[in-house]
Amino acid sequence: MQAGDRILVTRFKSMGDILFTLPAIHVLRGCFPRHKITFLTSKEFMPLLAGFRDVDEVVSLDRSLIRSGNLIHRAQEICSLMAHLHQRKFALAVDFQGYGETALMTWLTRAPDRWGTVYQSARSFAYTRGIRRNPKLHPAESNLLLLKECGLSVDSVLNEFVLPASTIAESRKLFAKLGLDAYKPALFIQPFTSSAQKNWPLENYLALANHWRNAGMQVLFGGGPAEISRLEPVMAAGFPVGAGAPLLVSAGLAKLCTLVVGGDTGLLHVAVAMNKRVLMIQGPHRHPERFYPFRNPEWKLMPPSGGTISAVSVRDVIDASESAFADCATQLAAAVSN
Repeated sequence: MQAGDRILVTRFKSMGDILFTLPAIHVLRGCFPRHKITFLTSKEFMPLLAGFRDVDEVVSLDRSLIRSGNLIHRAQEICSLMAHLHQRKFALAVDFQGYGETALMTWLTRAPDRWGTVYQSARSFAYTRGIRRNPKLHPAESNLLLLKECGLSVDSVLNEFVLPASTIAESRKLFAKLGLDAYKPALFIQPFTSSAQKNWPLENYLALANHWRNAGMQVLFGGGPAEISRLEPVMAAGFPVGAGAPLLVSAGLAKLCTLVVGGDTGLLHVAVAMNKRVLMIQGPHRHPERFYPFRNPEWKLMPPSGGTISAVSVRDVIDASESAFADCATQLAAAVSN
């Protein structure tokens, strides 16, 4: 490829899985510093890509129209997107999703080089180079493996999500409005995930929050707009709640805190990519070795074998959070001394 050529990267969902493409995006930028990188994603995740500093352009697909029963709207959305992509004449298209629709779109770009992770052999036609999906690999490691198998160097791996300065300023204003001091240690709790079975009980999070409030720590609860009513017990207990803020502002609130605790959800993976210390409370999974904070498996807490996520005790989480806060204090002291 030549300087100025365009690269298309595709990942439609979900928030966490889009975050897991970030190390691979950094590799692409390192290997192709003068190329333009376009990221194709679902419309609802466009704001997230503002933190991907190595992405030059974001193109979206309104998948609600694709899933609708209106064939005209569906055809218009697909045709408009494909016309838009064809105009860019991509030299390389990388499909990090591997679904039937993304494989087809990758093939339709007619890019000379098309790379992808193959979930089903029938989709291999879409790629000039493809690798079989390994269900035991962390998704971010799987994305890096694809690039490595296609000949790129992945020896130096970054995972860096960069909030826009305007977003950080907005987060600081909200942080102060909630009565919090950005210069004092704080605990950020993200209690809900996309799946009820991945949620540690809210009363347990409240017990954790009470422990740290009694110890003099600032505590902030986060969440999406749909979770405001579910957080009423938290507000009744007198804890500040940042739920309902825009996605990147919520990420900014987490960045202002010392430790982020929650389930296996997108915001915790954003926190990891912002170099924040996290503690992920995770339920049982068929492949537990695959899901953890990227390159920090020790930041995960799981129930005893055979137990549900509720079997993770409050005492275990308190102990783990105490250890995490101690690690943060040690790192801060080392940074100040240097």
